Amino acid sequence: MLDLTHLEQYKENNRIEAKKALGGLPHSIWETYSAFANTLGGIILLGVTEYSDKTLHTVDLPDPQRLVKEFWDIVNNPNKTSVNLLSSKDVTIESINGDHIIVINVPRAQRYYKPVYVDGNPLNTYRRNGEGDYKCTKEEYQAMVRDAAVQTQDMIILDDMTLDVFNVESVREYRRRMSLSRPDHVWEQLDYEDFLFKLGAVGIGKDGNKHPTSAGLLMFGCEDKILCEYPQYFLDYREEYDDLHRFTYRFLSASGDWSGNVFDFYFHVYDKLQIDLNVPSEISVSHRSGDTPVHKAIREALANCLINADYYGRGGIVIIKGRDKITMANPGDFRIDVAAAKSGGRSDPRNSILMRMFNLIDIVECAGNGIPSIYYVWKNQGWREPRITHTYDPNRIELMLPLTYNDEKDITITYDRKKANGKTQIQKAMIIEYLTDHADAATAELSELLGVKTSRVKKLIYELIEENIIVAEGTNRNRKYKLKS
Repeated sequence: MLDLTHLEQYKENNRIEAKKALGGLPHSIWETYSAFANTLGGIILLGVTEYSDKTLHTVDLPDPQRLVKEFWDIVNNPNKTSVNLLSSKDVTIESINGDHIIVINVPRAQRYYKPVYVDGNPLNTYRRNGEGDYKCTKEEYQAMVRDAAVQTQDMIILDDMTLDVFNVESVREYRRRMSLSRPDHVWEQLDYEDFLFKLGAVGIGKDGNKHPTSAGLLMFGCEDKILCEYPQYFLDYREEYDDLHRFTYRFLSASGDWSGNVFDFYFHVYDKLQIDLNVPSEISVSHRSGDTPVHKAIREALANCLINADYYGRGGIVIIKGRDKITMANPGDFRIDVAAAKSGGRSDPRNSILMRMFNLIDIVECAGNGIPSIYYVWKNQGWREPRITHTYDPNRIELMLPLTYNDEKDITITYDRKKANGKTQIQKAMIIEYLTDHADAATAELSELLGVKTSRVKKLIYELIEENIIVAEGTNRNRKYKLKS
């Protein structure tokens, strides 16, 4: 919560919006409500004005009870807001030095409530960017609608397509790999079409006949057929080994000399990524020899990138292998909080059938454990911590996997994964809450708050900066951190 007794310490940012409201409820409050709900959540202050130096100060609302009643009447009106996310505890009247103000806490909406829009018009969907609210593009709106569906994107049956969209060699190779992973599986004796049906690559259409599902098209289709359903579909693997970021190797879905589907892309790219990994080899009990936790983590990361992509979105899948890092980027928004994804135990895949297909050939393991496992392996390896970056317009997620060792002396190589990830989530939440209550903070302040070494605080800060939640101001000893504005 905000420290309302020191309101002048705060500034408007991506989680705080101040409105004078002496003339009644401002019309723009609903744009801000939509924006906060569709982004990270935030606090709307009524009876607060921003001075020229950007500091916040109270003014006395003459009839706050009337404004609160008016607010509840409007927020519950489906012609004004698409959904009311608030409970009674989220709207309060506070007294600050004799001035009465209203504090409205808007939570981040769960994906199935998004998009949160106003005035009965889905085109009036907003997001928060720094100090302002902006109207979402049609593409951003459509992405939220797709993610809100109970049925995942890849379950759709494509009634206008027939089974000749599949690359037969891709299906044959998948069955071979599944036979290695799961010998004597009950599906092994099924014919071609029945196997695809059991797998979820084929479904029964409205005409009663078998047609490809979106998952089947993506996994086993030929690129020209995939583009008919996904015009933005694009897979790109690059190797960059010089300082000018020039490609020494590139593998594209649009090259025309291979199938261009997700399945073949995965195995070609993984073979490239695992070459020259500077890790000791192990003898695996599985069909893979020379396997290590790092190999497994890279397989998991690559599969997650493909599974959680919004293939209708712009930008395509881009995997880049460099001398000291691997980056994996895909179109799409995070369907759960980044902190929750890192702590594990929760899974909300955008393409659940693709996930099942990869699971059957031992590529992904228990749902919800993929990202925590990657962080755990990197920590044990002594490498710098992976970074997840989320950008908007277009929505994209990037995972950066450093291949360089952490140069801090107090690094602990062995630790309890569940405990460490849970602690990380709590510590990051404490930093965000502290910066909501204070205008800014130095590393030493946050170290005292959390009761940990400054080196630990620096890691948390670095990750929050990469997530576009906080920013740094000043240099060296004068450097402080605040919520992004």
